Amino acid sequence: MTEPEDLAIHVVDDDAAFRRSLVFLFESVGWRVATHASAEDFLAALPEANVVGCLVLDIRMPMMSGLELQQVLRSRGWTVPIVFITGHGDVDLAVLAMKHGACDFLEKPFKDQALLDAVGRALKLGCEARDRAARCEEARKLLDRLSPREREVARLVAQGLPNKLVGRELDISEKTVHVHRHHVMEKTGVGSAAELARLMLRADPAALD
Repeated sequence: MTEPEDLAIHVVDDDAAFRRSLVFLFESVGWRVATHASAEDFLAALPEANVVGCLVLDIRMPMMSGLELQQVLRSRGWTVPIVFITGHGDVDLAVLAMKHGACDFLEKPFKDQALLDAVGRALKLGCEARDRAARCEEARKLLDRLSPREREVARLVAQGLPNKLVGRELDISEKTVHVHRHHVMEKTGVGSAAELARLMLRADPAALD
């Protein structure tokens, strides 16, 4: 698993003093941190999501708000873990942000340890999501090696059908199924129908529906 310290925490807040205080706090526990004075600065600085461990984001900012930035990230397909920082009276907005996928929110003033705990959880969730995405991509690449007919055989084998029933389903001989099945196992590097099923579900949770 990717370690949290390998990924940067990005703080987006228009209060320069607050940004400096968070840099000091996060660096004191060994985390990498970068700061941005606005949502626009953050977007301009980061063309890709894979450099972000998590985002500590002020919910209210001039120009583009934290909520608006969250929506932009979602529209780009970025699943960056977000911890929102809220001021007095912003709890309703923070709840809305949580409904849209934020990991947590803290209302000012808050204790340093509360923020460290929230960011730690966000980093862990982000790492787990990255690892799942990497495993999914690896599984897809293995399955992409299969021909269209091999994919059909693989799906039925993964569903637990014996060769005879696979042949009947696809209107091919049992011997032909055996050949295709061998090629499927060889190309994907799996040794059983159960392993094949896990591989296919890793690539697509709906693969065997």
